[in-house]
Amino acid sequence: MILDEAQAIKNADSESAKAARLLRGRHRLVLSGTPIENHVGELWSLFEFLNPGMLGASRIAEGATAGSRPRPEVVALLARALRPFILRRTKEAVAPELPPKHEETILCELEPGQRRLYQELREHYRASLLGRIEEQGLAKVKLHVLEALLRLRQAACHPGLIDGKRAKEPSAKLEVLLPRLLELREEGHKALVFSQFTSFLALVRTALDAAQVSYEYLDGKTRDREKHVARFQTDPDCGLFLISLKAGGVGLNLTAADYVFVLDPWWNPAVEAQAVDRAHRIGQDKRVFVYRLLAKETVEEKVAVLQAAKRGLAESIITGDNSLLRDLDRETLEALLG
Repeated sequence: MILDEAQAIKNADSESAKAARLLRGRHRLVLSGTPIENHVGELWSLFEFLNPGMLGASRIAEGATAGSRPRPEVVALLARALRPFILRRTKEAVAPELPPKHEETILCELEPGQRRLYQELREHYRASLLGRIEEQGLAKVKLHVLEALLRLRQAACHPGLIDGKRAKEPSAKLEVLLPRLLELREEGHKALVFSQFTSFLALVRTALDAAQVSYEYLDGKTRDREKHVARFQTDPDCGLFLISLKAGGVGLNLTAADYVFVLDPWWNPAVEAQAVDRAHRIGQDKRVFVYRLLAKETVEEKVAVLQAAKRGLAESIITGDNSLLRDLDRETLEALLG
C-alpha cells in the first residue's frame, strides 16, 4: 500500500485516516512533501498507518500529540526513534539541475482610507479582546481571537473583503500587483498569483477583465483542473493563473510560470512553500522569481517576523513545526494587535 500526498491523513480522527488504517497490506509506504504541516502530532497519524502502535505504545506519543509544543528532549528522542523509518530527499538533492529561485518580500504602504479602516478594526479588537482575556482567559476567547486576526488580515488586503460595498476602493496590494502583472505579460512571462481569500482573487479577476487580460482560475470549487492547467501550460496568450492557496498547494505542475506572487501570508509557511513549488519543480528550466506582498505596519508584517523566529523549531525531526496559532499566548497576541 502506498499513500501519496499522505498529509491528507494527518488528522488521526478524520474519516480518511480511519479508512486508511482499515486497509490490509504487508508493506506500507507514505509519500509527502509536508509530513508535518502544523504540529508534530500529525506525524503520529502517518505512523499509526505505517506501523500501528509504534508511537502509541510509548511515552513519546504524549509529547507529540498533545496540543502544546513538545519539550526539546521529547523532540530529540522522537527524531532518533523515527529516523530509521524516514528517507528524506530535499529538492536540492533530487533535482540539482533546477535553476535558482529568487524570493523577495514587497512591503505595501496602505492608502489613507485603507489605513484608517485597518486602525479602526485593530483598536476595536485590541480593546475588546484583551479585556475579555483578562476576565475569561485566552482559552475561552480563542475563536474571537481567530476572527479578529482574520478580519485584520482581510483589511490589510483590500477594504472590499471587509465590506463588499467598498470593492472599488483602492488597495495597496492591487496597486503593487497589477502593473507588475501587465508588465510581465508584455515581456512574455507567465505568473502564478496565490491568495487564501477567494474574495480577493475575485477582485483581481475584475481588474484583469477590465484590462482585457487573459488568465486561468482555480479554487476548491473548480472542476476539470487538468483542462485549466493544460491551457496555462500550453497557450502563449494565457499568461496568468489565479489560484486559491489551499486548493492549489498540491497536485499541480505549473512549470510554464517563472514568476509567483503570494498576496497574503499563510499561517503555516510549509503550505505556502508547497504552493510556490508548483512552479519551482522538476521540469522547470527558467529561474523562478517569488514575490510575497505584505501590508506594511499590519498584522501581516508581524506574523512574518514571528514565523521567522519559530521556523526552525522541529527541523530536527523533518520539516518544521510552524503552528503559530496553536502556540498563541497573550504576549504574542498583544504584539500582533500592537
